Amino acid sequence: MVVEVSILDFIHYVIAGAGGGNDIQWCFSQVKGAVDDDVAEADIISTVEFNHSGELLATGDKGGRVVIFQQEQENKIQSHSRGEYNVYSTFQSHEPEFDYLKSLEIEEKINKIRWLPQKNAAQFLLSTNDKTIKLWKISERDKRPEGYNLKEEDGRYRDPTTVTTLRVPVFRPMDLMVEASPRRIFANAHTYHINSISINSDYETYLSADDLRINLWHLEITDRSFNIVDIKPANMEELTEVITAAEFHPNSCNTFVYSSSKGTIRLCDMRASALCDRHSKLFEEPEDPSNRSFFSEIISSISDVKFSHSGRYMMTRDYLSVKIWDLNMENRPVETYQVHEYLRSKLCSLYENDCIFDKFECCWNGSDSVVMTGSYNNFFRMFDRNTKRDITLEASRENNKPRTVLKPRKVCASGKRKKDEISVDSLDFNKKILHTAWHPKENIIAVATTNNLYIFQDKVN
Repeated sequence: MVVEVSILDFIHYVIAGAGGGNDIQWCFSQVKGAVDDDVAEADIISTVEFNHSGELLATGDKGGRVVIFQQEQENKIQSHSRGEYNVYSTFQSHEPEFDYLKSLEIEEKINKIRWLPQKNAAQFLLSTNDKTIKLWKISERDKRPEGYNLKEEDGRYRDPTTVTTLRVPVFRPMDLMVEASPRRIFANAHTYHINSISINSDYETYLSADDLRINLWHLEITDRSFNIVDIKPANMEELTEVITAAEFHPNSCNTFVYSSSKGTIRLCDMRASALCDRHSKLFEEPEDPSNRSFFSEIISSISDVKFSHSGRYMMTRDYLSVKIWDLNMENRPVETYQVHEYLRSKLCSLYENDCIFDKFECCWNGSDSVVMTGSYNNFFRMFDRNTKRDITLEASRENNKPRTVLKPRKVCASGKRKKDEISVDSLDFNKKILHTAWHPKENIIAVATTNNLYIFQDKVN
């Protein structure tokens, strides 16, 4: 029997195999962080980011620290242990500060980390807290110079008159040392809290966004930036919305988007004018009158926006859903995925405990065929764009044996609960996954739960 398969079906099959979310089985790989129930505030993870090759994985926490994990080289050959990440470097990126003019404490918490593409042996990343952005160089040293003429081996200087012969200094092997050094500090440009940084595709400039303004920086210039968006009204009492996220287009260096607390996304072209207050496109979905409630404006606020790797689509995350927008169609999203619709009936209690203001992030897989985002009870969700199937998985220490296959979880919204289902009333809203990251080339994901970083990978036979 001959089965005819269309070219399109075959492409979908190949893409799903190279990064599908639901056709593959996800396994536990590693968990980083202490097991203690009493979690120190400083240890709570606030951002997670793979570099462009996926070899390095960086996390930032509320204590201002950046921890970088490196994928073990030898494990790349052994397929069963692929995805083994170990600590590569830890450094204090930001310290707590005090603004004496405004009598305000500036937290050390790392809001965002963004990697620059690697151009030489060293790696570079940007990290930011509420006010200050820093460019860090991460470099390796495995040799040290010996045999100076005017210096002893312990660093003390010799009396030049005692030098009778000249030596040629040589490099000797030493234990590998990873150094993190701040190369640039970009400060004093934001009145409000920075929520986003995004590196341009020209790799020379980047943007930083706070609640009301977006600034454009050059990576080599620290003492000035250009204000490209300013939505601050003359009278602050007239303020109706704030900027929640911003990102540069992955291929077009003149294009960027920013999202707002009103659920709109504006696409701007920097070629049009120096100040991009007039957008080129406005992406907005008309509200369904049947779902209108007191909480409508709060839950429509966009917490994250991410372009697909191809640059054709962008993904937005609001409180209850993930939406995929085609850049050529502004009036509605091409795909909408409900993340935890069962919480719509719980919005009142979520408002009272402030969970309704949680800012969930989202991410694409390497082939843009699957999207992932977090939820409560340490659940995270994957949506396959080709098959339209979705899955709920849990980051838990109960399944912490390597290669343990994660079981899909189901939440029972109402009615009689089945054996494997979890009642909506028993969800733990203190356990939440706000930050997730997907390896750019492989099916390896990183998920942050409070102070723990979980790494999962697809099952390899």
